[in-house]
Amino acid sequence: MRVDNTFIELGMQSKTLNKAQFEILGQPYPPNDGWESLVLERELSTKETNLFLLLRGKLALKDQEQIVKNYTLLATFHRDKKMNKEEKQSSVSSDNLKIYCDGACQGNPGASGSGLAIYQGSANPILLYGEYEKRGTNNTAELNALYKALLLSKESKTSKVTILSDSMYSIDSITNWAYGWKRKGWKRKGGEIKNLEIIKLAHDLYNKEKDRVTVKHVKAHSGIEGNELADRMAAYAIISKSSNYQEYDYKRIDKVLKMTEG
Repeated sequence: MRVDNTFIELGMQSKTLNKAQFEILGQPYPPNDGWESLVLERELSTKETNLFLLLRGKLALKDQEQIVKNYTLLATFHRDKKMNKEEKQSSVSSDNLKIYCDGACQGNPGASGSGLAIYQGSANPILLYGEYEKRGTNNTAELNALYKALLLSKESKTSKVTILSDSMYSIDSITNWAYGWKRKGWKRKGGEIKNLEIIKLAHDLYNKEKDRVTVKHVKAHSGIEGNELADRMAAYAIISKSSNYQEYDYKRIDKVLKMTEG
């Protein structure tokens, strides 16, 4: 959702917004003079858009906080319900590819790495680890993992690819927000676009492959095997200090799951 004057007015009551709404727009409270010009053209996620409108009104701070908590709880419930339904369906056919990707960081910023779990047919997943950076961030590690998943998708001959990441920031940056940033010459009024170079590369690849590649969000640390395996690989990339992606040799998945979490 791109912020415009109509959207701002829709969220106002008595020509003003409350603290939580200003926070969604990335502005301090009380707001600075001329804040409207700073938020126009800002890209909001679906969650941020819905919350901005739900928070309309002169609400006490506690009420604002409760609305945010309730919305997050509801969104999580529906997402988990959908994911559980998908996980219970029959395994992916040999014509399809499913790639879980994840990033890890010790310190944020700190040592970081990325991991992937690649499923095709009924065989055990291929596990990859790499992209070690001595001083990275969690967001860069997540973006690196998603970019690698897109590269693998491009190289694959399968008709359908599903990429699953637990980072909404990475997903939105590449599949949503990047379209608006690109139209503006890769600029945004709200400030610099962090991790711009990797976002450009990943977005360009996604835009070319999106007819056969679907990128989905998966809840982190919720017992979903692929996500858990990608997490362990991201952590192992930091331990091994491997900058290049390498395949992890294993015999039993349960032993991999017992490794250090990211």
